[in-house]
Amino acid sequence: MKKDLLTLEGLSQEDITSLIHRALELKQQGRQVKRSLMGYTLGLIFEKASTRTRVSFETAMFKLGGQTLFLSSGDTQLSRDETVADTARVLSRYIDVLAIRTYSQGLVEEMAQWADIPIINALTDLYHPCQVLSDLMTIQEKKGSLANWKVAWIGDGNNVAHSWIQAARIMGFELVLACPPGYHPSSDVMAGVGTNIRVVEDPKEAVSGAHIINTDVWASMGQEKERDQRLSDFCGYQVDQSLIDLGAPDALIMHCLPAHRGEEISEEVMDGPHSIVFDQAENKMHLHMALLEWLLGV
Repeated sequence: MKKDLLTLEGLSQEDITSLIHRALELKQQGRQVKRSLMGYTLGLIFEKASTRTRVSFETAMFKLGGQTLFLSSGDTQLSRDETVADTARVLSRYIDVLAIRTYSQGLVEEMAQWADIPIINALTDLYHPCQVLSDLMTIQEKKGSLANWKVAWIGDGNNVAHSWIQAARIMGFELVLACPPGYHPSSDVMAGVGTNIRVVEDPKEAVSGAHIINTDVWASMGQEKERDQRLSDFCGYQVDQSLIDLGAPDALIMHCLPAHRGEEISEEVMDGPHSIVFDQAENKMHLHMALLEWLLGV
């Protein structure tokens, strides 16, 4: 039976631990990595602009000896009303795995329903599982463990936050999300979460004693018209030095990038000694290598 990565919900602790272990192993091997995906082809369909996700997937496949085909949304017959089902069945005859970066979670799920090949959610408006897997890898790399730490999320209860909620549900670490009124995570995503996950509206409460302090832009792609309102609504939610001083002494600062310096994160913190944002960005490539191997069963 084929595997997909649509959200983190279908993964076990063992799955996540295994993916992270393999990603760290591949990172250590560097240029000596085995070309385990020679003869395989990865397709990328992107409706949203990308720097890190596209380059990390393409480079990951190249390093493992495979090939990549990139298609913007306008390059496919989906833009001319071909059904998702027909597209999925055709692409399954050409390529071995498909990553999709789009707005609709429903499109990714429908593609997975009809495709005979693994489908990867490379970002939707609802979830960003690949991002959080590489974030967990980075924490493992820096902290040596995936347990007994507190993660604070400051800002919008968005797609990345949703995947963090799923990760905390699976792995059992403490997650406190500080979100302004009206910007809390989806009630569907929060349904049934344990006491290790909670939402507050005070950033200071969220970061108190936190080992990981995480944030994201206040206005994501597709929300440009809301930008001015969001800048007002998120006033007081910037991750700055005064806020991280409330965290653990060895707290790590994360941001999935791109960052709007001076808005959700200060310049001082972004480039400061606690920041691991660029390690975090690099690790997307290594995690994607491990993920591609895992999904393709090699």
